[in-house]
Amino acid sequence: MKPRLRVTQIRSVIGRPEPHCKVVRGLGLKGPHSVVVVPNEPQFRGMIKKVIHLLEVEEVD
Repeated sequence: MKPRLRVTQIRSVIGRPEPHCKVVRGLGLKGPHSVVVVPNEPQFRGMIKKVIHLLEVEEVD
């Protein structure tokens, strides 16, 4: 089974640039303390890298 990433939004997107808001929404996060599990693939890692200052990421099996 491929490793997956548990992504938790820890900060709000209020006052952030619009592209940051769109990336967070594209990951499936709805607000602070929401959690999603995404595949550990390059396209998701790139999205996470753009807004890493708003997120907490950990690898899960």
